Amino acid sequence: MITKFKNYILVATALTVLSSCNDYLDLKPISDATAENAYVTANDAEAALVGVYDSFSQEYYIWDNIIFNDVMSDNYYAGGDNAEIFAVENLEVVPTNGRLFNNWSQIYNAIAKANTVLAKVPGIVDAKLENGNRRNQILGEASFLRAFHYYQLVKMWGGVPLITKPVASTAPSETQIERSTEAEVYAQIIADLEFAVQNLPDTYGDVASVNKARATKGAANAMLAKVYAQKADRDYDKVIQYADAVINSPAGYTLLDNFADLWDGAHYNNAESIMEVQFVGAPEGNWGPGLLLPPSITGDTWRKFVTPSHDLINAFDAEGDVERKTASILFEKAPWADEFWSKVVNGDVPFAFKWKSASSGASTNRQYIVRLADILLLKAEALNVKGQTDAAKTLLNQVRHRAGLGDTPATNAELKTAILNERRLELAQEAQRWDDLRRNNVAVDVMNALQEMNIITEQMKVYKMTTEKQLLPIPQSERNRNQVLGQNPGYN
Repeated sequence: MITKFKNYILVATALTVLSSCNDYLDLKPISDATAENAYVTANDAEAALVGVYDSFSQEYYIWDNIIFNDVMSDNYYAGGDNAEIFAVENLEVVPTNGRLFNNWSQIYNAIAKANTVLAKVPGIVDAKLENGNRRNQILGEASFLRAFHYYQLVKMWGGVPLITKPVASTAPSETQIERSTEAEVYAQIIADLEFAVQNLPDTYGDVASVNKARATKGAANAMLAKVYAQKADRDYDKVIQYADAVINSPAGYTLLDNFADLWDGAHYNNAESIMEVQFVGAPEGNWGPGLLLPPSITGDTWRKFVTPSHDLINAFDAEGDVERKTASILFEKAPWADEFWSKVVNGDVPFAFKWKSASSGASTNRQYIVRLADILLLKAEALNVKGQTDAAKTLLNQVRHRAGLGDTPATNAELKTAILNERRLELAQEAQRWDDLRRNNVAVDVMNALQEMNIITEQMKVYKMTTEKQLLPIPQSERNRNQVLGQNPGYN
């Protein structure tokens, strides 16, 4: 039944406000309808919301978020053969890099769909929307999603144009929009998430594939914790407050006993998952794993992307972290030479392995949008900043014990670095590392201290990281369309 749901979210069983499950399964995103006949009924409202969730099937959320977080950091090399991705790895991103505009436009497209829901659903007259307060839940879900998308933008670019209503005209007054400040964007994100917390349930019932697919109170609280940690004027009291709301949620989030279960494909929608992308296979499958996994799994011979770095593997080994390393990285002989791992064809090369099944481009493998271990370690980070080192160590050790490691050997003075390292090992390939380095104000030092050698040319790799490179350049294609955007410092 649920496999008919358009490309992303599988929520039909939870939508009891509708007269028929079969009716709902036939719905398509409202963006497929015309403006004249849309937004009249409760079904239209639900279909519009489907369209917003559908944005998680776009390229940015499939794997570009990994490129601009893990590959951009010390975790992975670019691999593959794409010059624009090599530029990300080399910290040489220029405004004309096509992936910038691709990501920018996809995320703004998602925001536009959320704006439409927020604008149109309040005016729909249909008793079904009053059943179980469904109207406010829809608005809460759309607010969460808009906030989540703006969070991606503000992390990558700083201040961006803040658009909170549908744009129905190509007039310059509608399209030539100046960038809001970073603080203004974060304020909007927080307002949307606070609204979401007020209007979303802890769960939608007993079906895990529904509760983990949709925005819930737990997901909104988790994102508020992340937002208050990431924005420039950190508020660690708020981080702790919202992390506690997740940890103590009636939804009952708990760490899985076995880290590998998160990634084996048989335990999705688990108790640790707060929200995850719901790929179920063709035609709603994930094509990302085929770009990363080795030929023995994909059945091809071309060079793959997102190759684990020596520095990442050394970090696993230095910690004695066998469980997470084994679950996250697979070594295999590759039918190509690799400039960091093997001068010769058929040498051992590591592969990013949290996705494990390619399935001809229709994998059921998923990224977690947010999971409990992330929030536990974020709270530990906040507690440490507040001087509550013992409490921070307790949380840190909780995550370490699940990985088969003992209590942290870090002294109080070393705890900040220990938590950052724990997040690296726990969340590799989950699009968190670049955010972590910048939030801890160590991105410049970490990247410039890397000792990486191209073994084919026998030249050391020099990253030339600067403070300005912590933000991406505004895409030139968007600047050509919007003449008042300006550019981030350090870019032409």
